[in-house]
Amino acid sequence: MNQELSNRDRKNLRKLAHSLKPIVMIGQHGVTAAVVSEIDMALISHELIKIRVRGFEREERRAKVEEIAKELNAEIVSMIGGVVTMYREVSETN
Repeated sequence: MNQELSNRDRKNLRKLAHSLKPIVMIGQHGVTAAVVSEIDMALISHELIKIRVRGFEREERRAKVEEIAKELNAEIVSMIGGVVTMYREVSETN
């Protein structure tokens, strides 16, 4: 994604994500290549996902999630507690 989401887009995505359950969990083993791969596959399948992050303090959690989003070219829609909503538009060429 080359352009950052507008506030209107974020609001609409938060609304869409409200009923979603976290489909990827980051826990005691932290951010591994397998976890990043699973998040990538989930974004390909769903575009909009929730991730549950446990075992990190707030600032460390934010840093880890931002690192994942940058690596996967995704946008963080929201972070509430240990639940992160992430979005990446799936292009028609994939």
